[in-house]
Formats: sequence, C-alpha cells, structure tokens
Amino acid sequence: RYHQRVLYIDIDIHHGDGVEEAFYTTDRVMTVSFHKYGEYFPGTGDLRDIGAGKGKYYAVNYPLRDGIDDESYEAIFKPVISKVMETFQPSAVVLQCGSDSLSGDRLGCFNLTIKGHAKCVEFVKSFNLPMLMLGGGGYTIRNVARCWTYETAVALDTEIPNELPYNDYFEYFGPDFKLHISPSNMTNQNTNEYLEKIKQRLFENLRMLPHAPGVQMQPIPEDAVQEDSGDEEEDDPEKRISIRNSNKRISCDEEFSDSEDEGEGGRKNVANFKKAKRVKAEEEKEEEEKKGEQQ
Repeated sequence: RYHQRVLYIDIDIHHGDGVEEAFYTTDRVMTVSFHKYGEYFPGTGDLRDIGAGKGKYYAVNYPLRDGIDDESYEAIFKPVISKVMETFQPSAVVLQCGSDSLSGDRLGCFNLTIKGHAKCVEFVKSFNLPMLMLGGGGYTIRNVARCWTYETAVALDTEIPNELPYNDYFEYFGPDFKLHISPSNMTNQNTNEYLEKIKQRLFENLRMLPHAPGVQMQPIPEDAVQEDSGDEEEDDPEKRISIRNSNKRISCDEEFSDSEDEGEGGRKNVANFKKAKRVKAEEEKEEEEKKGEQQ
C-alpha cells in the first residue's frame, strides 16, 4: 500500500536523526521529533533544522531541556501535532514510542510517567489515520516492558489493571509490582516561557507551507514482488529450468552460484567465462593447425 504523505513522530528522548536525514529533502514525509537537546547524544535536532530543497519546513524539531513532566509535555505535544495534521494532512502516521523519555530511565533525563507517555499514543490515535507504532530507546528494561504493554492496550482500546499478574519475571518489577510508575522530584528546566517560544517558532515554520502536497505526477513504482504473468513456466523443484527462462534472469558477472550446470542453462561467473574463452581459443588454434597441415 502506498501513501501520498506520511507523518513520522518521535517521542524518544534522543533526536530522530536517522529518519530525518533519510527524508530531509522530500515533501512526502514530515518528521516531528520531541527530544533532549544540548550536550546529549546525538547532538542534532536544532530548532533551525527544518529540511532542505523540496523538504524545507518538513522537518520539525522541538528541542527540550531536562526534567519535562507530563503536564508540560502534553501542553506542547497536542497543539504541535494538531497544527501538523492540519497543515500536512498525512494519510498515514508512524509513531516511534521510545521509552527512554520516562522518569527513572538509566540514560534519560525526562520525568514522564507511563500514562503521560501514552497520552501521545492516545492523541495521535484520535485522528483515525492508519498508524504504525514502533519501539525505540529505553534502558530501564522493566519500565520499557511496562510502557509498551500499556501503550499496546491503549492502541487496542483495552483496559488493563495496575496490578501485575504473576509471571516468570515477576521479581523484576518489585518492590511495588505495579504497572504504572511515579515521577521523581527532579526539577523541570523547561519553563512555560521557553516552551511557548519554541512552539510559536514552529508554528511560524508550518505557516510557510502553502498547502499539503498534491498527488504525485510520476507513476507509482510496481511492487518488488510481482504477480505471475503466466508467461513463465511454473517453478518445479524436480524440473530443470528451461534455457528460455534462464536467459531472462539477470545476474552479476562477479557473483558465484551453487549451480552445477555447466551447459547453456547453468549460471556462469567470471571463472566460467575465462574457462570458456580459453577453450574456444584452443579450439580455434587446433582448427588453424589442421588447415595448415591440409594445405
């Protein structure tokens, strides 16, 4: 299935640099990343990184400071995503749910609870678009399991209890053995003024997009796996492939094959070619010698 416009949203604590770079010059994919910015891996995701060429303004970066909590995150996530949906009008969404933005993560520095993190899933789901949810970072493994279990339930509109059922790994979830976690007392360094300033800058960038991109004028490429046209013979493991069908197959001259066929139907490589060329040269030499003897 092909989609005209795809929205990629990244709520991992690290900047979604790989996906952004892959689509940095296209207007068919918009990337939106909420991440810790500053002296933090991978060091990219500045507010001014907005895309290039056709992709200018199709990269949206929300740089954040340490300690952001549920309330602040929700206050920026919902209006930004709403504006993106209104402006870009995607036909499908990919949501990367990295859980290293949770409170207590070994490598993270945010202060989100699982419920706060899952509100992003709930909000994106409310637009009723085809949505692919992905995992991501997360370095306190028991909380990764908690988070993705709960967010799967949110995606499926299923209620699950806070009490964890007994299982082989039950002891890892002590001492409370609950699904949800509590935030820490770390300071939220993201002031309302800072968050509002960044949000308004992003809105200004989004206003630079005149409208959602139109339908592609070039034809959509065919699938890599094509349906059988009926021209070729059905493959039968007990039957040798015909020379006609073998000739239709393209193979690199440098590649080697495990085929034992040395005739016209077998696959050849450079060694086969050199061998055949040498044999042909010897045959031509013998013919010339015979002609010389006859004369």
